[in-house]
Amino acid sequence: MKQETILHSPTLESVIMVEKTIQEHSQQCGKYQLWKKLPRKMMYQTFQVILDYLEESGKIIIDKDGCIIWTYNPERIKRIISEGLIAK
Repeated sequence: MKQETILHSPTLESVIMVEKTIQEHSQQCGKYQLWKKLPRKMMYQTFQVILDYLEESGKIIIDKDGCIIWTYNPERIKRIISEGLIAK
């Protein structure tokens, strides 16, 4: 995450709302279009902070065209680990 002064930290409710919206519209749109699809209004700066967090935590990737893709899949991770994958 970039070292910037954050004037307002997002709430857990806001992060969950953005996560659900990304899951519903994964691979369909970029940042601005996704921001417009949120069920409730949110400052764009707060939205950017949430996207930075989700990207740093490995839940999303943003491709070269700016398309946001949801990558987090805990069920698949559990299955792979149970099949004997050694994670470091």
